[in-house]
Amino acid sequence: MIQINKLSRTNLNDDYLHSFLISLLRALAALEVALAHLRAQLYPGYGTIAAPTVAFQGVAFFTGFAHQAVVVFFLLSGWLVGGSLLNKSGRAGAFRDYAIDRVTRLWIVLIPVFVLTLGVGMVTAKIDPGALSFVPGNEYSATAFLGNLAGLQKIAVPTFGGNFPLWSLSNESWYYILFPLLVITLGSSSTQSRVSALMAALSLTWLLPGPLMLYFSIWLLGVAGSRIDIRTTPTVRAILFLVFAGVAVYFRVHDKNPDMNYQSFPHDLLFSVAFIVFLASTQVRLTPGRVVAKLKGVAKHFADFSFTLYVIHVPLITVVTALVPYLAHNKVVPNDPIHLLSFLGIYVAIVIAAYYFHRPFEANTGRLRAYLKSTSVPVRSSV
Repeated sequence: MIQINKLSRTNLNDDYLHSFLISLLRALAALEVALAHLRAQLYPGYGTIAAPTVAFQGVAFFTGFAHQAVVVFFLLSGWLVGGSLLNKSGRAGAFRDYAIDRVTRLWIVLIPVFVLTLGVGMVTAKIDPGALSFVPGNEYSATAFLGNLAGLQKIAVPTFGGNFPLWSLSNESWYYILFPLLVITLGSSSTQSRVSALMAALSLTWLLPGPLMLYFSIWLLGVAGSRIDIRTTPTVRAILFLVFAGVAVYFRVHDKNPDMNYQSFPHDLLFSVAFIVFLASTQVRLTPGRVVAKLKGVAKHFADFSFTLYVIHVPLITVVTALVPYLAHNKVVPNDPIHLLSFLGIYVAIVIAAYYFHRPFEANTGRLRAYLKSTSVPVRSSV
């Protein structure tokens, strides 16, 4: 039995199963991306290995879900960010608070990571500390630094310091801008506001890259999913999970396109629908208990620094390969168990480093937001 209900508000309560799963998936997605990029940096390509061991086959398989992990990031961002804005629209200062939340979310992590990246670039002699560059094509230039903060990487500037996962933050940054424009266009009581927001949205649609705009529909699917409650039995819920997992594994095996473009979109859309249907079916209260509380705590612990891990893991990999030069040339032997243990040890060290890096920065996002909101004047929303 399946009953589909439309929610008037996005459910952001922590004592529901879907909230626990969102924290868990945020953590797992970041861990997967970091693991996949470390494997790609240290090991030669899987297709070049004549007779990989079972252990390495397992590593290669489980590090092959980075593409789906980024799609999950987009979906959860739409669910949480878009759903939260819809809940607050109409309140005094809703859009001011939204802007503060979004800018602090990005910059409190990006700025210190970029400073660290500059330090790594100096130590590895990739940049001259005495020569400040403003050349847009220079990935260490001041222009690239500011451009990445503004979400212009892969549009007007390269990703800063060669930190290639930052491309997805360009998508996120523009989705953060496009969505409130849509909310104003569809819900404002002011005709002038609606027309202005619509013109701004259309202008951005024209100016931004096609694939970026195409994947905005994936982000919006996350928003839509946050307003759907699928009531069903635990058995059906388990089946929905198996369908989602099966789709993920199928595309992991058969889809070799690592990019997000027009060719990958149909597969990612099908994957997204399967994911959202499953997640919407998990909006049920968790039974209180010690085990449940401990699992929620572990998931939240890793989710809390998932963004830092996502942004910082490439600079940390650069540090590792600089300290141990042979790692930079794909000379790690795939079938050597000692090398495999070393690979896993480096991965654990990167995760731990990301955790400690997040404590003075990402962990204080709430405090920074509260301060900025307390020192600014809210403007009455017309939505």
